[in-house]
Amino acid sequence: MITLLAWLLTALALLMLVPVLVLFTEVLLACLAARPLPVPRGPRPRLAVLVPAHNEATVLGATLASIQEQLGEGDQLLVVADNCSDDTAALARAAGAQVTERQHAELRGKGYALDHGVRHLAASPPQVVVIIDADCKLTAGSLDHLAHLCVATARPVQALDLMRAPAGAGLKIQVAEFAWRMKNLVRPRGMARAGLPCQLMGTGMAFRWEELATANLATGHLAEDLKLGLEFCRQGKPPLFCPEAEVTSLFPLNPEGLSNQRTRWEHGHLGVLVSDGPKLLGSALARRQLPLLAMALDLLVPPLALLTLALSALFVVAWLAGLWLGVWGAAVLASIGMALLVAAVLLAWGRFSREVIPFSVLIYAPLYAAKKIPLYLGFLIRRQVQWVRSKRDDQ
Repeated sequence: MITLLAWLLTALALLMLVPVLVLFTEVLLACLAARPLPVPRGPRPRLAVLVPAHNEATVLGATLASIQEQLGEGDQLLVVADNCSDDTAALARAAGAQVTERQHAELRGKGYALDHGVRHLAASPPQVVVIIDADCKLTAGSLDHLAHLCVATARPVQALDLMRAPAGAGLKIQVAEFAWRMKNLVRPRGMARAGLPCQLMGTGMAFRWEELATANLATGHLAEDLKLGLEFCRQGKPPLFCPEAEVTSLFPLNPEGLSNQRTRWEHGHLGVLVSDGPKLLGSALARRQLPLLAMALDLLVPPLALLTLALSALFVVAWLAGLWLGVWGAAVLASIGMALLVAAVLLAWGRFSREVIPFSVLIYAPLYAAKKIPLYLGFLIRRQVQWVRSKRDDQ
């Protein structure tokens, strides 16, 4: 019985060590000097910026302004007012954007809005389509970088997507900002440093028209961006990370909005991890396709809070088994995993977050992770499968 327990704990520890090693390697690579992307040259490809919007009247104006100042002659700006009950469509028209409205009682979610927008653009297709969420702002020059690289590489291109804690935000949101920087800045930077692709992030994405027009967008999946990026990689067009282009937005202070947002993201990510992760890993190994293998391994890294909770639980159980039963293999592996996780977090904070997030926030992080236990239990008991918009602070 003790031997069986030892084997089970050791196997579990080895399994847990895989995502920790992937995360640590990504962070370590990210700390190396970045490889500069080629400087865009020549006339910019004709592009369309597609903005899916569901009741976004309070934030859409700033987003459109940041886009319009980067548009050139022949470019298009299209807002899809999807199942809106506010003034989103009217505000977008007043700002000078093209607007198409969509209403459907059952088929709800960002994927359906994107599909509707792409079909609308088919009447006058651009060379490149850039997707920007309605609550994001573009930094100067971002459209140039995205469009040039997309055409030059014939691959989807992902901008750096950062969410920031608003002024006066509490520790919970500051920890969330650090976790977001780990996921969307540090890890894709590490992948790019090794010449590997990144996951798509939902906003700040550029696609050549011919690929996007034939993509399967009309889904209500919570993580349509992850699914889309994996599908492009299967087709031999792995997404490219472009940190020179940047989109930014703010975490909602509204507790309900923050909870909805977190549940949608993490249940969506875990759903793809469970349903696609093992199959994708097997397919990548069978095909001997390095970019697909890299994306599969990256996908297997769960949200940072969940990884911390799972590894901590394993660490405690493994050491108890060692002290009571003399079974030490799993305890050693769990200790290595914990040391690598702590090192990855400290390296990422010191290199990429020191100036925006105080060290005291990291001390609060374990408590933050513990407070998310109901969210992860909810994934097992009552998984969210339908898209729910995050409530804004002024709503």
